Amino acid sequence: MRNGVFRTGPDSTYADGDDSTWMEVDWPALQRPLELLGRRVNVLDTGGTGPPLLFLHGWSSNWQIFLLSIPGFMHTHRCLALDLPGFGASDMPSEPISIQGYAKTVDAMCDALGVETVSVVGSSMGGFIGAEVALSFDTRVERLVLVSAAGLSTAEIARAPSLALARLLAAGFPYTQRVERTVVRRPRLRRAAMQWVFRYPERLSPALAYELVVGFGRPGFVPALKALLEYSYRDRLARIEIPVLIVWGRNDLLVPVGDAALYQQLIGDNARVEVFEDTGHVPMVERPTRFNELLRGFLAGQEAPEAGVEAVSGGDEAAA
Repeated sequence: MRNGVFRTGPDSTYADGDDSTWMEVDWPALQRPLELLGRRVNVLDTGGTGPPLLFLHGWSSNWQIFLLSIPGFMHTHRCLALDLPGFGASDMPSEPISIQGYAKTVDAMCDALGVETVSVVGSSMGGFIGAEVALSFDTRVERLVLVSAAGLSTAEIARAPSLALARLLAAGFPYTQRVERTVVRRPRLRRAAMQWVFRYPERLSPALAYELVVGFGRPGFVPALKALLEYSYRDRLARIEIPVLIVWGRNDLLVPVGDAALYQQLIGDNARVEVFEDTGHVPMVERPTRFNELLRGFLAGQEAPEAGVEAVSGGDEAAA
């Protein structure tokens, strides 16, 4: 069955990177505001001379969704991340939120930091934006990783309970830090609040869970959802000629796993698919060791064994 019913429980690799490693990083020292397109945007930059690696978060999230990924690459790459305008510590944009506008913000950030080309890892809406950057600024992106990327299926997202939550928040629902801390401290509450995103949210540590929910209730919630539901680039994806890695969780309840094969089909032979079993919408948090190893190999130009597309066939049965 889908998330919750008849789950056998996670194996030992679930959330296996949720340890003290990410807590040992001085994250505030790596962040600073940048003026981009007339608004203040919170940017994380680990510095260094390694190749740039940019992480783009999704809707209702912030850069912290990559807390278990960045430490694994910050000594070999110049890791970059940002709170998209309207989320985290960033201001709302000067123009209405749009996928194209977010792509322009990413391009402007790269210019401001002196980054000519960058590999991009985008989660959910961040994958949508990363692909749009590759399409609109075709010399900017060197390699692209789409993690449970939005952009193809919209009806499922529109029906998701997270949409109702966004509307409650927009109406002034008092989702305060006190509520967040209460939720993350209790495994059953974590499960109830986060089961649409994570396969086993009760297995996340309270400290990590708090970092992942602290971005809820930001002013970009509803406008960004509207933007990703109303924009399509399906007929342009074949123009992406750079290497593309598509990563999905078999039990994703927000964006159907079948979209992994559809992305591969629309992009072409330069794209390959990896599906993580017993995993929800956020593979880099739920299976961080495997995700980081996969990303490391992809950035190094390693090819995976033939798999992928056949693993995502099966329609609704694949989400069981």
